[in-house]
Amino acid sequence: MSTKTPEKVLEALRRLQEKNELSIIKLSEPISNSTPNDARQRISDASNTSIDGPSPTSLDADLIHYKELFSKLRFSYVEQVTKEKFIRAIVGDPPLIVTLQENLDLERENAEAKAQLKNLKLEVADMVSDLEARGRDLSKRYEKIQLETVRLEELPAKIIELENRIKELKDQNEGSDADPKLQLPLAKTLSLVSKRKAEQQELARELEALQSRVPRKRKEVERLQAELQPLEVKRHNSTTAAREAQRRKEAALGGVADDLEQRARWWRASESMLKQVLDIKP
Repeated sequence: MSTKTPEKVLEALRRLQEKNELSIIKLSEPISNSTPNDARQRISDASNTSIDGPSPTSLDADLIHYKELFSKLRFSYVEQVTKEKFIRAIVGDPPLIVTLQENLDLERENAEAKAQLKNLKLEVADMVSDLEARGRDLSKRYEKIQLETVRLEELPAKIIELENRIKELKDQNEGSDADPKLQLPLAKTLSLVSKRKAEQQELARELEALQSRVPRKRKEVERLQAELQPLEVKRHNSTTAAREAQRRKEAALGGVADDLEQRARWWRASESMLKQVLDIKP
């Protein structure tokens, strides 16, 4: 890999970060900017800090606060509209008279509308739960991507360092009479390592088998040494006795034995020579 490739990868990562940079502050900008300048300042600290520095906790507090405001606003709106309709019905010319059947029809329509609204609320609640789960999942994935991005930013420098190290090792191996096995490619090196590991395991098994036989062999050696010790004593005594007998015999003959032995050797040699000359077969 050339030195330009890591730089290109790093530059691409930086451009991707600048394009797709996400944060809670950026996501909350439309809500914050849509707030009127003359809006009343809220009392809660979490709501006050949500505009300056939004966070998940402050956004949850804002959501609860807005729900309460919309609930009060809806109640006030319904109350105001009902009062207005009632007053218009009374002071109208002619006055609006509602029959019993119309009330029953209106109650039935309200019941159907309430049931439909309840179903819609349940669907919205399920949708919100699904969106929250997806949001948490996306947040975890985004954090993971950020960590991996940091690691990727560190990789080009490490790659360059490893390439320089590989080059130095190659120069050292080429300049010296190194072992050919140290210059094998990765596949052959792994195969050789596996072979050596198998041989090592086989030797370890043989060594273990031999070590298990050591106590029995040691006992056998001790038994043989115990049997050999009396024989050694007997051999030493026999050797000593034989030497003593030889010494006594030589002392008794006074050197005559050596002369007789030499004369016997001369006679045997003469006899053998005469047999060869006269061609006498025994």
